[in-house]
Amino acid sequence: MLTIGLILPDVLGTYGDDGNALVLRQRARMRGIDTEIKPIKLGEAVPESLDVYCVGGGEDTAQVLASEHLRKDGGLIRAANAGRPILGICAGLQVLGTSFRASEGIVEGVGLIDATTVSLEKRAIGEVQSSPTGAGITAALDQPLTGFENHMGATILGPDASPLGRVTRGVGNTDALGASESPEQVGVEGVVQGNVICTYMHGPALARNPQLADLLLAQAMGTTLAELEPLDIEVVAQLRKERTR
Repeated sequence: MLTIGLILPDVLGTYGDDGNALVLRQRARMRGIDTEIKPIKLGEAVPESLDVYCVGGGEDTAQVLASEHLRKDGGLIRAANAGRPILGICAGLQVLGTSFRASEGIVEGVGLIDATTVSLEKRAIGEVQSSPTGAGITAALDQPLTGFENHMGATILGPDASPLGRVTRGVGNTDALGASESPEQVGVEGVVQGNVICTYMHGPALARNPQLADLLLAQAMGTTLAELEPLDIEVVAQLRKERTR
């Protein structure tokens, strides 16, 4: 049984990012793998022995609640330390970093990625596309990454983190204002650090990027992307064609 942890969908479920867990489950089941989604709600302990974890997006208050819970509980931190793959989307990216800006000021993050988030000059909203950098566990990715970004966070990566992609359309992690002290970080999208992959892409991200979904499945199963049985889904291929023009 492959288990997918859906982390705090009651507070980090604003933008439909729970769809990422659904995509993982469906792509696993299409390969004959018995799979279930385990939702972990606010106040519940996060099991550290699940196979893969998904963290979605939400507003300021939701982010603060999520960060406080995940830091206090520690289950997701232990899962990361044990090498479990984790996907963080938008607010999930910010929460998993070292700190992020909320309405009440700077808030301590969970600390799974070396990233701090302040504010953009102007909201990033619209299509975003990038070329994968191949950093860390994403070395096998060779297809463009696409999604829909909608955020005011300017995320700056520290030396322990690497970008997931280099932007070919849209804003990505930060603009010139957010990166005023690190101008080289303008034009990158997402974060890769160890077994944690984060991005600002909604869509859901894994529905729009099946290769990324399969990479997470491969990591969860202890295999490689090349060894995973390929899936030929015509409607997904058509969507990819439309979004990567």
